[in-house]
Amino acid sequence: QVRLQESGGGLVQPGRSLTLSCAASGSFVDIGLMAWFRQASGKEREQVASITSDGITNYADSVKDRFTISRDNYKNTVTLEMNSPNPADTAMYYCNARARAGPGWGFWATYWGQGTQVTVSS
Repeated sequence: QVRLQESGGGLVQPGRSLTLSCAASGSFVDIGLMAWFRQASGKEREQVASITSDGITNYADSVKDRFTISRDNYKNTVTLEMNSPNPADTAMYYCNARARAGPGWGFWATYWGQGTQVTVSS
């Protein structure tokens, strides 16, 4: 019912910028909180940043002041601008969203994208 498609990952040099995008598609009534998570090799998945439908943001301490999350409620997209990335930011990045979908007014559920790999290396 709700599909999240990430794009923009790849290899980036330390200190260079990279922007990740995620587009929601499918049949849904509403999208609430949207977020980016990441999972490095051998580590647990962690939340990087989130944004409410009203634009209230929250960041992990490790990315605060370097990454910026934004969304376009009309296009149903969320973006993560990664500034000054370092090798510790290397991970698979996942788009996450709470959305209301289903018959009638639907019900709220959490959806995940397939992930996009970000590798920070010189």
